[in-house]
Amino acid sequence: MPWEYNGKDDRGGGGFGPPQTPDFEEMLRQVKQRLGGGLAGKLPGGLGIVAIFLLLAWLATGFYIVGPDELGVVKRFGKAVYTTKPGPHWHLPSPIEEVLRPRVTQVKRLEIGFRTITMGPPARYQSIPSESLMLTGDENIVDAQFIVQYQIKDPVAYLFNIDNQAKTVRDATEAAMREVVGKTMIDEVLTVGKYQIQQETKTLLQNILDRYDAGISIVAVQLQDVHPPKAVIEAFKDVASAKENKIKLINEAEGYRNDILPKAKGRASQLINQAQAEKEKMINVAQGDAARFLANLKAYRLAPSVTRKRMYLDTMENVLAGVDKIIIDAKVRQNLLPLLPLDPARLREAAGGK
Repeated sequence: MPWEYNGKDDRGGGGFGPPQTPDFEEMLRQVKQRLGGGLAGKLPGGLGIVAIFLLLAWLATGFYIVGPDELGVVKRFGKAVYTTKPGPHWHLPSPIEEVLRPRVTQVKRLEIGFRTITMGPPARYQSIPSESLMLTGDENIVDAQFIVQYQIKDPVAYLFNIDNQAKTVRDATEAAMREVVGKTMIDEVLTVGKYQIQQETKTLLQNILDRYDAGISIVAVQLQDVHPPKAVIEAFKDVASAKENKIKLINEAEGYRNDILPKAKGRASQLINQAQAEKEKMINVAQGDAARFLANLKAYRLAPSVTRKRMYLDTMENVLAGVDKIIIDAKVRQNLLPLLPLDPARLREAAGGK
């Protein structure tokens, strides 16, 4: 945002805001009046006119144009006095006043841990281990390459409160990243924790620059490449492979458990239901037998002989139901001769028995 002062300047007027564009016709008239009758009258020949034009040329050097992506910061004897917006403006010529025009809408980009040699294609990069090697929270070394993007939010603070702005931002970003990575385990740095690291670094870096009153707004911090150092990368690959195998075996075991447990539970439920049904059946059969016995007992008490005969006949009916039998009247039994069984089935049984 534009930087503004409160107070009054030495030109008169309401404060340190941008001065009004002078009326050059009036200024020219005053210059001619003062110099034409004074200095020009004292100079021989046409030297007075030459002096007037030299003065006008010097005043004309105060014109400047602020671009659409810029903000003008006017210095008077080296001290910032006011800012100007995009467009044409005029200031007191040098060495009284000078203007700086920082690009306040431009997003600046810094590479940390690497440098782009050529954009390509293919792109070529150079690693800077002194910037990228960092210690994690579990005392492992990781190689982190990242970029930071920032904008100017206060041009006066940006120009006058810090020196070598790009180096200041680079050093502050590297310090913030080292602090955040130093609190994070290496597994998170290499895998799922990258987004959180970026956000924490951005917040910490903004706080650092605000304490410096640097006039800078951090747009983004982005990790480009995070990997173990080249000297131990093979060992890290072995560890990663072992962890992948571990996860694979765990998933396979979980799958087997998820497959076998429902089957076992289903089988157990089936056996329990069968046992329950058998239990109910046995109870019902026992209750039926008990009820039948009590009914027979009641009938026996009323007519013992009849009940005994009926029970005898029922029993014989059940016993002889599956037996081949020949019923002979007792009156003709004495005139019959006992013979061997001539039934073919029985003959086969007799032969097989031998």
